[in-house]
Amino acid sequence: MKTKAILLGAVALASVLTAEKAIAQTGAPYIHDPSTIMECDGKYYTFGTRGGGLISEDGWTWNEGGVRPGGGAAPDAMKIGDRYLIAYSATGGGLGGGHKGKVLTMWNKTLDPNSPDFAYTEPIEVAASVDDEDCDAIDAGLLLDPTDGRLWLSYGTYFGFIRLIELDPATGKRMEGNKEINIAIDCEATTLIYRNGWYYLLGTHGTCCDGPNSTYNIVVGRSRKVTGPYVDNMGRQMLEGGGKMVIAAGNRQTGPGHFGLFKVTDGVEKMSCHFESDFDRGGRSVLGIRPLLWKNEWPVAGEVFKEGTYEIESERRGYALELAVDFVRIDYVRRRTWEPGEPITPLKSQALEDVIGTWPQGDISVRAGDYMFRPHQRWTITAVPDAGGYLGGPYYKIVIEGTNRALAQMRKS
Repeated sequence: MKTKAILLGAVALASVLTAEKAIAQTGAPYIHDPSTIMECDGKYYTFGTRGGGLISEDGWTWNEGGVRPGGGAAPDAMKIGDRYLIAYSATGGGLGGGHKGKVLTMWNKTLDPNSPDFAYTEPIEVAASVDDEDCDAIDAGLLLDPTDGRLWLSYGTYFGFIRLIELDPATGKRMEGNKEINIAIDCEATTLIYRNGWYYLLGTHGTCCDGPNSTYNIVVGRSRKVTGPYVDNMGRQMLEGGGKMVIAAGNRQTGPGHFGLFKVTDGVEKMSCHFESDFDRGGRSVLGIRPLLWKNEWPVAGEVFKEGTYEIESERRGYALELAVDFVRIDYVRRRTWEPGEPITPLKSQALEDVIGTWPQGDISVRAGDYMFRPHQRWTITAVPDAGGYLGGPYYKIVIEGTNRALAQMRKS
């Protein structure tokens, strides 16, 4: 059975089994309202509500250890030059009917709490809200515009408007005389990204903080100007409640919120978020990392990779990766014609035991061959236990199904 293809560079993995196991972050990836993931001196960091944060050596195994003073809620982080800017909120977030709060920024030379250079500057207030205001000063999101170097911060919750202000990228202070702009409603935990002439406003829709009953999901609108108006794929403005879905519940995880973008390299992007409830981890809020894909210039969360048996096909030509072994014919009764009413006997699919005796010992080359659904084209992909991983995924072992013949690349020294 072939299921939806999962893109992997220049190849596609087409599933040939229905029994598959989803892969999730390891360690203790427990966090709420995570900031955009930052890399610092070879490690990955993200901060969350209440001041704590997570650290990862490889991007796959996450544990406590990130340090951010000030407590508060829903931080964001960004590297500007050789320093890290942190924005966070000291607020009630509309809880209990109160809308009073403030957004603050501070700097650090490093995110490593063990470094001698680790020292946060005093926080600077850049936005505020009062109890009877139609906006909450919470859920900061940062954008350093790659086109002109200007720094922007969005904030707000479901209880009022999402607002945009401009900051000074040298100081983290609000630009003198800058007036906030309303850019969306009916969402929170917003952030902005830029791509190919478009500004994208990603917001978290739905309800939070109710474990498996949370309905958080991430939506998006876009604009040619950073100040909006932001419009979804159906022409609905986000100021009127519009937004195209980026990611919703699935894979026994519900309530994705707080989008963050991490660019691995040109053409390879990851998105981070939290899931309000991971069913396999007792309903805890956990860090999630997915591939970020683009379809018709709209961002879409990629699938969680699942262990299983696949045919690995060329994305461009559709040819299958296979062992370079001799073709073994499938036995059948050859006939030029069939008599009317003659019974039909199904043919058996070729199995590994039918062909493995013809394969040579030792290393066997691989090649791209015609798509034939034969045993020498079926690859089982599983995570390697305790081997670590990379940002958003573990290291995998790829073998011909039912064998220990592993796919490997040999390098000459």
